[in-house]
Amino acid sequence: MPESLRLGRRALPRPLHAGAWWLWALGLAAAAGRTNNPLLLLLVIAVAALVVSARRPAAPWARSFGFFLRLGVVVIAIRVVVQIMFGAALGSTLLLPLPGLVLPEWMAGIRLGGDVMLESVLLALFDGLRLATILICIGAANSLASPSRLLKSMPAALYEIGVSVVVALTFTPQLVTDVTRVEASRRLRGRPTRGARAIAGAAMPVLEGALEHSVTLAAAMDSRGYGRRAGIPAATRRLSTGLLMIGLLAACIGVYALVAADTPGPVGIVLLALGAAACIVSLARSARGSVRSRYRPDPWQLAEWLVSGSGIVVALAFAATAWHWPGSLTVLTDPPTWPALPLVPLIAIAIAATPLLTAPELPGSLAASPTRDVPREREAVAA
Repeated sequence: MPESLRLGRRALPRPLHAGAWWLWALGLAAAAGRTNNPLLLLLVIAVAALVVSARRPAAPWARSFGFFLRLGVVVIAIRVVVQIMFGAALGSTLLLPLPGLVLPEWMAGIRLGGDVMLESVLLALFDGLRLATILICIGAANSLASPSRLLKSMPAALYEIGVSVVVALTFTPQLVTDVTRVEASRRLRGRPTRGARAIAGAAMPVLEGALEHSVTLAAAMDSRGYGRRAGIPAATRRLSTGLLMIGLLAACIGVYALVAADTPGPVGIVLLALGAAACIVSLARSARGSVRSRYRPDPWQLAEWLVSGSGIVVALAFAATAWHWPGSLTVLTDPPTWPALPLVPLIAIAIAATPLLTAPELPGSLAASPTRDVPREREAVAA
């Protein structure tokens, strides 16, 4: 029975479509890129952390969210340090007097050290927090969406590009998994797990694990006949390539027309729509040349629409707020002002937390449990 007919019943446990999680996370990241309000950014991080803690599967690649949280803290610290060491002295509120050196004008007026101003530190802190929030949203998608399931869901025309993207996305989770595995092994053997000696001793096993994973992935792709192509006439291939180039060019011109202030809005929308249509037609024609079979494709049902739609709603709400109420998403640092909470973005962030209720529960074999450790998941590519 379709899920849309079971609204009054409890949905069966199943993994959510990987594309839905990525659309949700990218919507949060797009919203975070629109503002430097620390309250809104912290709320976005809190929503991402809550959803990950509730819907994260018990898989090795799902443990990478903590790494992205620590990476965000490092990004904020680096941004503040760079502003203090090399940035201009903005504002008039002195925090810490330090000696400094002003470089010549031909070096763009960069200074080394100098007085630390409150306004400069706040500016760097808010910018770093915005970048850290975007990274954390990407980390949430890495922890929620299975890379192998994401690759299975790629369109046939984008399968080769999808392999490269998925392999790149799995690098950080795989690295975290290998580091955790090597650290546990060294601890069991009574060897140090902290310090320079521990890092030097763990580097080679981690690299060996990454190489072994790559060889296994290549063997799995080869055994499943990856790379086979159907016979397509040369004229058809040239037509598909031409449509794709024309579509991309029209889409780029349309985006520029929408951004430029002296261009009528309808012109950009029409060009963007025509470019997108040409790209879709080209991809559909190119998909005929890919010989590919699917075994048990992941369904796209009501839960996927609700989860992905909540992320899209957040992005659109922040974009509409920036369009109709310019300045409401920006916190002034000179002079420092207390950040406010606009109503529309606040409601949108609350909608972004709805996957806690709308996403189906995971099956027992994938549900995360704090009392047991799940063995390493075998990543296979379904060609």
